[in-house]
Amino acid sequence: MKERILRQVGLVLVITLGALAGWMARGWFEAANAVPADAPWTREASPKVAGPMTATTVDVSELLARKPPPIAPVELAVPAEVLAPIATVTPTMMPSENVSEVVAPVVDPGAPRPIIIPVAGVDRSAVRDMFDDGRGDRRHEAIDIMASRGTPVLAADDGVVKKLFTSVGGGLTIYEFDPDERFCYYYAHLDRYADGLREGQRLRRGEIIGYVGSTGNASKDAPHLHFALIRLDADKRWWKGTYVNPYPLLAGPQAR
Repeated sequence: MKERILRQVGLVLVITLGALAGWMARGWFEAANAVPADAPWTREASPKVAGPMTATTVDVSELLARKPPPIAPVELAVPAEVLAPIATVTPTMMPSENVSEVVAPVVDPGAPRPIIIPVAGVDRSAVRDMFDDGRGDRRHEAIDIMASRGTPVLAADDGVVKKLFTSVGGGLTIYEFDPDERFCYYYAHLDRYADGLREGQRLRRGEIIGYVGSTGNASKDAPHLHFALIRLDADKRWWKGTYVNPYPLLAGPQAR
């Protein structure tokens, strides 16, 4: 009985000493790991967590109100020789919103065809505009191209010999229709026709059709070719039409 009581007392003593030792160890651990009140992570969240931390209140509205620093513009160093061609071409590149508005330059469908100077060896700089010059009580309505008698007269354009005619004023003459029969080329004061020339004959530009002279009312001392350009009427008669000044065509870059 006595031994049983001693064992129980010893067991209680061991339990009590163990509890006391555990309490003392716990107090020592908490004291060693206590967090100072002024620790930086108690005021602001720290990226490193070491031991217990106190709760921190973050003002979200303040964070949202912060603006990122402005981004400086980026300047690209482009060589001048690269930009120069672009600056030159860009103004001409102006596409229309409506593709149908982009059209080719308008060409007058009623304009005369390009022609050459119808006298061999005569430069366009030698041609003079005398379309509006007076001839008595009428307007000249033609160009006189001065040349030596017998100088070849050339077809000013492709076409066909519509009429070979001799008149008091024009002397020996040729009426040539252009291929479209819109205009007539009139050659007057010829000394003679080219051999074999006939009405209905097709002509090529530059082909010899006659020779410079002074027949009709031309001065015998001033042989020349009287050349006229006539816009034909709807009935396309060789003796009728509206006279058009041929000087711009003869003196232009297409003449030779």
